[in-house]
Amino acid sequence: MSAFETILLEKANGVAWVTLNRPRVLNAYNIKMRDELFETLGLIASDSDVRVAVFRGAGEKAFCAGADLTEFGSAPSQAIARQVRFERDVWHRFLSLRQPLIAAIHGYCLGSGIEIALCCDIRIASPEAKFGLPETGLGMIPAAGGTQTLPRIVGIPRAMEAVLTGRTMEAPEAKRIGLVNSIEAKDDFFAKAQRLAEDLAALPPRALAYAKEAVHRGADLSLANGLEIERKLTARLAGAA
Repeated sequence: MSAFETILLEKANGVAWVTLNRPRVLNAYNIKMRDELFETLGLIASDSDVRVAVFRGAGEKAFCAGADLTEFGSAPSQAIARQVRFERDVWHRFLSLRQPLIAAIHGYCLGSGIEIALCCDIRIASPEAKFGLPETGLGMIPAAGGTQTLPRIVGIPRAMEAVLTGRTMEAPEAKRIGLVNSIEAKDDFFAKAQRLAEDLAALPPRALAYAKEAVHRGADLSLANGLEIERKLTARLAGAA
């Protein structure tokens, strides 16, 4: 168990459980959580015993309901407050992790919450989960990667609608457009996440890391260039065996 205030970090059977732990404010993402999440991701990256990481929210109501708007009052403007909050590049650290990442999403998953989930490789949701990027209604844009990660997952037309309108979508729609991989019954939700994580943790970690790298590096390349990356990673994996 970690000694952080806003993040709980637990490890068992090769799986790191990362819990966003501000349930009284729907796990809103504030500066303290940013700093502690940054440190948590560093711990995961350097821990060879961690083969998979699962991200979830504390309490019954939310994965993460977005940025903590109460912090905006202490800054000259919302834009400056947001800039301060994202000084540490949590999002790059997320994307640099070699382990498979699972987002177990229940309740509200808005703003920064959906951007955290989009940095994960697999997303499962409970039936009552709600998703949205409300930033434009605050005179801002989703500036923690949402404008870039969402189109890569659901396609430009659906991402454009979500980003511009800021509307909230229910779990079935999120599943239909590919934002989440599956919807699991509420009473089996975290057990499903645990089974998936432990199944992945039982697989060869280097193979998982190289497979993940091949998919991500090849996503924005031509097929020929992507196949070349796949070939090189296959050779590297064979040489390391």
